[in-house]
Amino acid sequence: MIIDISQEVLSCRVYPGDPSPVAESVLRIANGDVCNLSKLSMCLHNGTHVDAPFHFVNEGKTIGQCGLEPFVGDCFVARDEGDITAEKAVEIVSRARQAGADKRILIAGEVTVTEQAAEVFAKEKLLLLGNESQTVGPVEAPMKVHLILLGSDMVLLEGIVLDGVDEGKYFLNAAPLNIEGCDGSPCRAYLIR
Repeated sequence: MIIDISQEVLSCRVYPGDPSPVAESVLRIANGDVCNLSKLSMCLHNGTHVDAPFHFVNEGKTIGQCGLEPFVGDCFVARDEGDITAEKAVEIVSRARQAGADKRILIAGEVTVTEQAAEVFAKEKLLLLGNESQTVGPVEAPMKVHLILLGSDMVLLEGIVLDGVDEGKYFLNAAPLNIEGCDGSPCRAYLIR
């Protein structure tokens, strides 16, 4: 079974202050043009997207330098609510390890990763951490959590949709666009069970 965990781009959630996506017609068959052609303008962090370390770490890898391994492979979906504390992070990693998928973890629910939890995830050397919010840390002050996670060379998958997805092991594909020199990328993320 394939489970789409991506937001639709033009109606997606947008981090406060970021520009919203806009699609524009360039050519239309109905107007006598040879084909339909559109252009898209958007922030690389709109909707379902990935953060490369370069997003908050100036010497960190850009999205084009990250390769595909962090974004494709077995993952663990954990369900939780509220602040993810260090203790909750340890429990999540333990459940992921028991399921045989402790390198890519997605957290379902309205959660905020605390600095203490970020330290746990960084110490565990995760390849990828994902969540449903448009930012993994507190919306009003996301920098410290991002610095801890991205500073450990982890990538982030933000803005995923995990409604109705049970906790457990899945195969994840959240491959970003290959955009050299950039700090993030939109992606079409999905799970296979």
